[in-house]
Amino acid sequence: MPNKNRRAVYSWALYDWANSAYATTVMAGFFPVFFKQYWAADLTTNESTFWLGVSNAGAGLLIAMLAPILGAMADQGGLKKRMLLSFTVLGILMTAALFLVSEGHWILAVLIYAFGAIGFSGANVFYDALIVDVSEHRQLDRVSALGYALGYIGGGILFAVNVLMTLYPDWFWLADKAEAVRWSFVSVALWWALFTIPLARFVHEQGEEASVHWFQAAKNGFSQLGDTFHHLRNLKQIWLFLLAYFLYIDGVNTVARMAVDYGLSLGFDSGVLITALLMTQFIAFPAALAMGWIGERWSAKGVILISLVVYSGVCIWSTTMQQSVDFYWLAAAIGLVMGGVQALSRSMYARMIPKQQAAEFFGFFNMLGKFAAVIGPALMGLTSLVSGSARFSILVIVGLFAAGAIILYYVDNAYSYDNENHGGST
Repeated sequence: MPNKNRRAVYSWALYDWANSAYATTVMAGFFPVFFKQYWAADLTTNESTFWLGVSNAGAGLLIAMLAPILGAMADQGGLKKRMLLSFTVLGILMTAALFLVSEGHWILAVLIYAFGAIGFSGANVFYDALIVDVSEHRQLDRVSALGYALGYIGGGILFAVNVLMTLYPDWFWLADKAEAVRWSFVSVALWWALFTIPLARFVHEQGEEASVHWFQAAKNGFSQLGDTFHHLRNLKQIWLFLLAYFLYIDGVNTVARMAVDYGLSLGFDSGVLITALLMTQFIAFPAALAMGWIGERWSAKGVILISLVVYSGVCIWSTTMQQSVDFYWLAAAIGLVMGGVQALSRSMYARMIPKQQAAEFFGFFNMLGKFAAVIGPALMGLTSLVSGSARFSILVIVGLFAAGAIILYYVDNAYSYDNENHGGST
């Protein structure tokens, strides 16, 4: 990483390594299963699914609505890092607290999980925004890709260890699978805390030394947010990008969230699906780095468009899967493009937005990310119900990729708010 502030770049990227353990082990891996089988075992399957959905939706909706407001506040005098660390502490404490929840106490478990999800999602708003403080403008693609790459490998490593803990608890001097899962939550909290330290020490933002009082920041933030909406006409390229992003990232998130369910519907063994999930994590590590390098030398927009074509091909091909090896090939293909789409979307957006309002604009970016994966799963469920075919349902996701790609095609890849409005170079 040829950057004059290399230590800050790597410290920033390590935060993705830190918090991705929560996304893989807690959110995607253990909590949904443990909630049904341990904490909410007395509830029916439909009831436990309902309450898990409520906690996810409630946490996501709260952060989605608050993200632009909190972002505008953070822009007012060096509060991005302080807000990130505040939400991180909340997420770490709630994750560790899951260890203390006894069997059958599903209400407490779901509340702690919801607050942990708020900490995780809230911190990500300010983590994304800090990229403009650590990276030179021309290196945004590579720096963003570095963060995602470390996130995939870091989350994958700890998840692999946690899976081993549950499969062979005696190797870790644990009594049974339930105790292994509970200690896995503790390991995530410790991992998250340990690898957040470099960001806390070595990442600095512009205006940090002149940070203002929280009340004044809130007042200034609301004023800034009002100005943003007042000048919407001057932000056509930014909102066009956000619309495209909302559509295609809905497709990306739907594939990620529904892949296991889709595989189970086709009759694949759960062990095959877990193995495929781990494959995706480790393949995405070098692929994200490569995509960042290509995006920096060619075009972030071009790489995203090609990746969306690959995603569409994967969805079409998945309707023909018959054997376990087919699902592994599917996982490999997704791993090759998933990190690139996410990383280059973040860097392309960071290049477009006003640098002094990065947290506010990444609030909008993350708000759309939280609302994404709403249209896709609903379309898949409806299509499966009407057609009676799980294989046919995945094809509707191609429409989201196509719509997002068409809109993205008309976004000016060279647009920069700061260049256009100040005539300077970034």
